[in-house]
Amino acid sequence: MPASFLGEVFGTMVLILFGNGVVANVLLTQSKGNGGGWIVITTGWAFAVMCGVFTAAALGSPGADLNPAVTIAVMLRGGYNVGTAVMHIIAQFIGAFIGATLVWLTYLSHWEVTKDPGLKLACFSTGPAINNPVNNIITEVIGTFALVFIIFAIFSAKGATGGSPASGLGPYLVAALVWGIGLSLGGPTGYAINPARDLGPRIAHFVLPIAGKGDSNWGYSWVPVVGPIIGGAIAALLANALGM
Repeated sequence: MPASFLGEVFGTMVLILFGNGVVANVLLTQSKGNGGGWIVITTGWAFAVMCGVFTAAALGSPGADLNPAVTIAVMLRGGYNVGTAVMHIIAQFIGAFIGATLVWLTYLSHWEVTKDPGLKLACFSTGPAINNPVNNIITEVIGTFALVFIIFAIFSAKGATGGSPASGLGPYLVAALVWGIGLSLGGPTGYAINPARDLGPRIAHFVLPIAGKGDSNWGYSWVPVVGPIIGGAIAALLANALGM
């Protein structure tokens, strides 16, 4: 087991605790943030990324992937061997499940008073605004391509700053990137752009005793897994081809 396993578990846990937490705050009945809207959600997710990256790095995962699509992309660029990549992905799913469980506990009084099961599911996993699997896949591929390709650009020695970011600046830049993706590309599918972020909490939704939760929409669950993996792989291959 790589030393970075623990960092990926806790970093992803923090990512989901804050990210899915802001969705719950905005959507659940009688929450003080109820009705806060898309700007609040995208901003909360940006802070979630920042906090998750710092946590992962502090606990032994300096790359702070927090995302199987990122891990696979880094592996395709020679940054990890297959064994390390697999352990990172396992850690990310564990952390995502724990984070979602903590969100459930945080808002324990609000599930029963929230009558719409769709809003409850949205606090755990993404769903399309218009259900069209082909178009939804395309959206997730583009969003994740943007995420991974621009991450490589941010940390490239050929970057606009004349070198890689100063120590400690990277998490803020990636958080701003995720904020931008949510604002610009998040409308069609809710910008999962991360298989662990979607599937781990979806499993939590399925197994937790959430009052009046409804189904977990397994028919859509493959889209936010397959799309991000494709998008991340394309980003890695293009970055290699361009010498980024």
